[in-house]
Amino acid sequence: MVKQANKKPLLVMGILSGLILLSLFISLNTGVSRIAPLDVIKTLAGSGTEKEQLVLLDFRLPRLVIALLIGAGLAVSGAILQGVSQNGLADPGILGINAGAGLAVVLYIFFFQGSASSLSLLSIFVMPFFALLGALLAALLIYVLAWKKGMAPVRLILVGIGVNAAFSAALIIFQLRMNPHDFMQAAVWLAGSIWGASWKFVVAVLPWILLLIPLSLYKARYLNVLNLGDQVATGLGAAVEKERGMLLFLAVALAGSCVAVGGGIAFLGLVAPHLARRLVGPKHQVLIPASALMGALLLLTADTIGRYLLAPSELPVGLVVSALGAPYFIYLLMKTN
Repeated sequence: MVKQANKKPLLVMGILSGLILLSLFISLNTGVSRIAPLDVIKTLAGSGTEKEQLVLLDFRLPRLVIALLIGAGLAVSGAILQGVSQNGLADPGILGINAGAGLAVVLYIFFFQGSASSLSLLSIFVMPFFALLGALLAALLIYVLAWKKGMAPVRLILVGIGVNAAFSAALIIFQLRMNPHDFMQAAVWLAGSIWGASWKFVVAVLPWILLLIPLSLYKARYLNVLNLGDQVATGLGAAVEKERGMLLFLAVALAGSCVAVGGGIAFLGLVAPHLARRLVGPKHQVLIPASALMGALLLLTADTIGRYLLAPSELPVGLVVSALGAPYFIYLLMKTN
C-alpha cells in the first residue's frame, strides 16, 4: 500500500505530461491555417514547406511554449500562496497581485515606451522587472492591510479584492489617456492574451520560470511545516517569518513575470493547485510539480479553445480560463465557513 501511494504522484505526473504532449500536438494542428498531423511531424523534423515552417515555428510553437511556461508559473504561484496563507481561495489574480503587475507594465508602456505596438527588444526583457515591482507593491499592501494578529482567510480575500479593484481603477485611468490603438491592445492584453507570440518573449520569461520553480520546489518542505501552524513550525526550528517572506517573494515573482507576457489571467492559480491536490495529495514536494503540469495543461487547452471557438477571430485565453474558473471559485467560496 505504501509503495502504491508513493507511485501514484509519479503516475499522475506522467499522465499529465502525456496529456500536455497530446494537447501540444493538437494545438499545432489547429488554427486559421490548418496543417495535417503528418505535415506537423515533417515540419518539426525540418522537412516541411516554407509556409508550414513559418506558421508552426515562428507563430504557433512560441505561443504554445509561452502558454506552457505561464500556466506552470501561475499554478505554482497559486499553490505557494494557498500554502503560505493556509487559504484555499488564494490566487494571484483574485488577490490583486496580477493587477499590480499589470499596472506597472502599463505605466512602463505609457511613460517610457510610447506605443505598445513597437516594443523594443530591451523593453521585452525590462517589462518582467517592472511587473515584479508592481506585484511586490500589491503583495505588500495586501499583507499590511490584512494582518491583524494573524492572517484570517476571509480578511485576506476581502483585502485582496479591494486592492485588485484599486489597481484596476488606476489601470482604467491610464488606459483612457492612451491613443485608441494602444488602448485596445492594453484592454486585450489585460484580459489575458498571450500577445507576445514570438521566441523573444519566450526567452524573456523562460529564465524566471527555470529559476523560480526549482527554488519553490526546494522550499516545499517549509510549506509543509508552515501548514502545521506558526508555533509548531517554530518548535521544529523553522524561521517562520523569514521562510514565509521568501515563499511570498517566489509566488509574487512568478506571478509578475507571467503577467508581463501573458496579461491578467485570473483563476488559473486557484484551480490548478486544487485539482493537483485532489490527485497527488497535500504534500508540497509533489503538489508543486503536479500543479505546474496541471496549470500548463489547463492554459494550453484554454488557449486552443480560444483560438478555435470563434476562428478566424480569437478569444483572449484569460476569458476562457475565467469562464471555467469563476464557477469553481464560487463553489469554493460557498464551502468556506
